[in-house]
Amino acid sequence: MVKTEPGKIYSWCTCGLSEKQPFCDNAHRNIEGTPYRSIKVMFDKEEEVWFCRCKHTKTPPFCDDTHKTLKV
Repeated sequence: MVKTEPGKIYSWCTCGLSEKQPFCDNAHRNIEGTPYRSIKVMFDKEEEVWFCRCKHTKTPPFCDDTHKTLKV
């Protein structure tokens, strides 16, 4: 859970390689020809949100509990 700051831009990692999960650290730039781009989101007010870490959410960048259905 993240308590957001109004006006701050959050960059959600889509490649899964970031060492700052769930946020982007531009690790995807080390992959030649990568299609990955971070998803940026900004909030107007302070909120408590869950950012997805499994990368299988149907509501990026937010957690939708898909991780509970993944077979590992």
